Amino acid sequence: MRPIVIVLIALAVIGWSAPSWADYSSTAAEVGSAAGSGLGTLIYAPLKATFCILGGIASGFTAIASPPTAGKVAMASCGGAWIVTPNVVRGREPMKFVGDTTPTPSRSTAAR
Repeated sequence: MRPIVIVLIALAVIGWSAPSWADYSSTAAEVGSAAGSGLGTLIYAPLKATFCILGGIASGFTAIASPPTAGKVAMASCGGAWIVTPNVVRGREPMKFVGDTTPTPSRSTAAR
């Protein structure tokens, strides 16, 4: 009987102290932003894929006239964010729909 009482007291002390470090509102905000992120990604990803496919088609037509411009069109349409993160839902980061069109320096130009 005595060991059972000790175990019950220990569980009561641990059970009461464990949730004290967590704030309910922060946990609810985390769960809400994660759920919003998942739902937002389910809606956003097919739209982004459509935009990328159409940009690839446009890039193919643009390549006839100007290959460097075609690369910029492809980078702009297929670049950027493909998922909605919890930080975007919370407003801590901007959503980047269109990618950067500035080319990254290659190794040969960076070494000069």
